[in-house]
Amino acid sequence: MLRRLALATALAIGAIVAAPAAFAAQDAASTNAPASQRAPEQIVQSIADQLANAIDGHREELKHNQEKLINIIDEVFLPNFDVDYASILVLGQHAREATPDQRNRFAKAFYNSITHRYAQGLLDYTRGRVKVLPFNGDLNDKRTVVRTQVVMDDGKLVSIDYAFRKSRSGDWKAYDVIIEGISYVTNYRNQVDAEIRKVGIDQLIKNLETQGENALKTMEQESKGAQ
Repeated sequence: MLRRLALATALAIGAIVAAPAAFAAQDAASTNAPASQRAPEQIVQSIADQLANAIDGHREELKHNQEKLINIIDEVFLPNFDVDYASILVLGQHAREATPDQRNRFAKAFYNSITHRYAQGLLDYTRGRVKVLPFNGDLNDKRTVVRTQVVMDDGKLVSIDYAFRKSRSGDWKAYDVIIEGISYVTNYRNQVDAEIRKVGIDQLIKNLETQGENALKTMEQESKGAQ
């Protein structure tokens, strides 16, 4: 279960790496249109195509060059993810107490820690393992969810949903990932809250900046131990 969630979490910072053949035939004009003109599911599809093209044929190289893999994630996924808004949600009540500088530093350090921890997981995914489900309902500027299913190594399906909101500039950006009903934002908000109460927000930010993914591992281990 832990391995499954770890692999699935890789999609949380890289959206999805592959797409079913049925979606490959989508009108290119819709997936390549400016972000402000694309619906959330089209953004997910576009990210999937770009990441698949960047990774296919380069897996061995990327296995030994994590920074290049991180750069691919940043170039493809970061423009479509609202890091600032997501980090405010992760900080929860502490966001109101933090200074603008603390919020900015936390957002950058937290995103970098997440990407470095789970980037290698993206290399385990191949084209055809992800199915973007048809979107139903009306678009909601504050929260619209794109649903996908991922086929794991054991053949089981994992549901991964992406929550989008419309930014002030009018384009859609993802801000949360829900893996089998578990919200990425809620999960880390609980851990960050416990860590801030323990060491303070300044020390948490310093830990993320200096220890990166190791700081996340420590937080998660302590969270499990407290359960």
